[in-house]
Amino acid sequence: MFEEKKFNGVIVLDKPAGLTSARAVDAVKRLLPRGTKVGHAGTLDPFATGVLVVLVGGATKLCETMMDRPKAYEATVKLGATTATDDLESPETVTPGAMPVERASVEAALAHFRGTVMQRPPDYSAIKVAGRRAYDLARRGKETALGERPVNIYRVELLAYEWPALDLLIECGRGTYVRSIARDLGERLRVGGYLTRLRRTRVGEFTEADAVKLDALRRETIADVVRPATEKAHG
Repeated sequence: MFEEKKFNGVIVLDKPAGLTSARAVDAVKRLLPRGTKVGHAGTLDPFATGVLVVLVGGATKLCETMMDRPKAYEATVKLGATTATDDLESPETVTPGAMPVERASVEAALAHFRGTVMQRPPDYSAIKVAGRRAYDLARRGKETALGERPVNIYRVELLAYEWPALDLLIECGRGTYVRSIARDLGERLRVGGYLTRLRRTRVGEFTEADAVKLDALRRETIADVVRPATEKAHG
């Protein structure tokens, strides 16, 4: 028999690519006692991988607190082309006349993405516009009219660059879209850009080293990976 008291905390999941956050949470929920509350603190796009903090039992009340914690990502951006979704999940359009950009120019452009910056969310996002999800409007060819909003980007570091791909380390606050960073970086460099890879490596104090693979979870042992949700965040 399960002891209900064991299921009150967080499971740090390493979400695989090709799975929505909601489906990942559903997969975890099926391994828990019937009626256990389950949620998550911060959606990852289906193609993205990495840390998904799954809240279990009474910890679901901490959703807002968890979502406010800083997050870290490793991302790959392709320059010289754009997509409607600002990522690899829609066909690319090559930017006419785009020429390779020097590393120094990339570094200089990245300086504009540090601190509190104004950012426009992707048209294909879950933000509601007049009661409708922006991605629903975008799929129908309708204007999303998403305005800019302030986000906090604590760190953007260029890890590697070989035209047309560059790898970034990003640490940011709630509401930041890495897809928007890719899009806006491409616009600033006047060559276009979109996100081709995204991995979340940290949410607050929970890192990828703490994360468990979804296919490694078992009903008989899932209690062993439930962690306390009372630890203070850092970063």
